[in-house]
Amino acid sequence: MSSVSNAFYAQSGGVTAVINASACGLFSELKKNKKKINKIYAGKNGIVGALNEEIIDISKINKSDLNNLYFTPAGAFGSCRFKLNKNIESSEYTRLIEVFKLHNINYFFYNGGGDSADTCLKISRLAKKFNHKLQAIHIPKTIDNDLPFTDCSPGFGSVAKYISTSVFEATLDLKSMCSSSTKVFILEVMGRHAGWIAAAGQLPFHLHGLPIIVLLPEINFNQNSFLKKVKLMVKKYGYCSIVASEGIKNKNRFISESGLKDSFGHAQLGGLAPVLSDMVTKNLQFKCHWSVSDYLQRSARHLASQTDLDHAFSVGKEAAKYALAGENAVMPGIYRKSSKTYSWTIKKIPLAKVANKEKKLPKSFISKDQYNITKKCVDYLLPLIKGENFPKFVDGLPKYTILTNKIIKKKLNLWNK
Repeated sequence: MSSVSNAFYAQSGGVTAVINASACGLFSELKKNKKKINKIYAGKNGIVGALNEEIIDISKINKSDLNNLYFTPAGAFGSCRFKLNKNIESSEYTRLIEVFKLHNINYFFYNGGGDSADTCLKISRLAKKFNHKLQAIHIPKTIDNDLPFTDCSPGFGSVAKYISTSVFEATLDLKSMCSSSTKVFILEVMGRHAGWIAAAGQLPFHLHGLPIIVLLPEINFNQNSFLKKVKLMVKKYGYCSIVASEGIKNKNRFISESGLKDSFGHAQLGGLAPVLSDMVTKNLQFKCHWSVSDYLQRSARHLASQTDLDHAFSVGKEAAKYALAGENAVMPGIYRKSSKTYSWTIKKIPLAKVANKEKKLPKSFISKDQYNITKKCVDYLLPLIKGENFPKFVDGLPKYTILTNKIIKKKLNLWNK
């Protein structure tokens, strides 16, 4: 590897309220080491930006805009859902190496979840095969909180804060109306196989005694049991909120499965809340309202957790340090040292342990009746939603940075997919 080379950063998968904070942490650390780093590039729309040779020069971005990314949600450089071919002989791989060599890229950072960890690992192995020296570092991000070997995933704490706050507020609204109107409110949240987000929605039950039940993908859904629980809650309190993970299933299939597949081959989910609402209305005759948090939950930077922002910035910073120290195919993970007086540090995790693996809610986090979380889960969640760091507001709206993402001059022909 030449003494001075370029770095390439890309965002992948579903974005978060704090993914740009990871980019800020990465860039701030890389800029300190001009002896090794010449230019910092970002891929337009993730790894697809490398394949299409759509590369953004970070030095061309206004400094105030770059700094304000810390306060801006979503993926500033564009993201993608793209799974590399399993066959390392495919044209995708030769194209990537061609682009990396031509633009003197010897540092690769991929900011994403489990599938992105797999992509980063593949690229690390690819570079070895083609004899191209490359430090490939995965920067963790996922609102689902399902990456293994890390206490939590950057992006989750802010979603947990948003969902728990939204459920708190909506349940108070429900309480106001239940005597003569709506008695049940259902909020559908993200979470295909792991119920971390739904679990966070029950915090107002534990902290304020509001009647809230959770439906977790770790538990097989039973309609009769569910309806019985709802009936009991309404009888006791007069109303009840339900936080349902999109991934709940019976023994055979997802309750909300549409029959379609996404770009990674996963079942396309959605529409669970109206299905549950229909169950409640038809069988219990309770007036029911429902909502789907969808993009709102992962884009709510105005209510981001300071703890989450600290995590996101730190893993970006550590990723740069790992690469500059010669590390390869690793991920900076978060290690919790204490929950009582919350403290944490960063630890290095081999990507082979992380790629394509999921961390689900442990049994000790789920109550015996399977509709509640335990105190152990509450103790885990609370530190992750602590603290606020509001963006500036202009004309009543948050001041967010929207980049134009101009790409540098291309040197290659168009990529033939």
